[in-house]
Amino acid sequence: MKIQEAIVVEGRYDKAALAGVVDTLILDTAGFGVFRDGERLALLRKLAAKRGLIVLTDPDGAGFVIRNYLKGAIPKGQVKHAYVPDVYGKERRKRAPGKEGKLGVEGMPPDVLRAALLNAGATVLDGDAPAREQGDLTPADLFALGLSGTPDAAERRAALLRRLELPEHMSAKALLAALNALYTPEELDALLME
Repeated sequence: MKIQEAIVVEGRYDKAALAGVVDTLILDTAGFGVFRDGERLALLRKLAAKRGLIVLTDPDGAGFVIRNYLKGAIPKGQVKHAYVPDVYGKERRKRAPGKEGKLGVEGMPPDVLRAALLNAGATVLDGDAPAREQGDLTPADLFALGLSGTPDAAERRAALLRRLELPEHMSAKALLAALNALYTPEELDALLME
């Protein structure tokens, strides 16, 4: 299922589970890490303003703390909230259930995740018609632009990240995803010309 909005989840395992269900940019909060990471929050705000953001956290107390923090940090009209049901059990990779004994996003079947996104009002796109024209940069383009794989790529990437007000520690792969999600090809050309 291809959707317009970016999705934010709590952690990398949630991100991996969701990647098999939906075609969109998926970011994680690094758990409570988002509370002290102003750059990550700024990126989430920027994505919310450009294409909308869906918050999908675990149905436990920690998930609701993160959800409520984001609810207060991002303007109301730019964020949608998806909820998974309370299902008791444990994820396969864990030895014991979580503190509250509930499955998180990573433990939900794909149809439950899909239904949660649809119930939240996710904007479903045709496979052929994106909601907005997106960039189509590839890793080879980053190399050609000197943003990866060259001796001074780290410095160039750092300068671009500062210019775009993106997190300074983004990898080349994360930068590529952010550029393609936030800018049209024309906007990218103008930015890269600078």
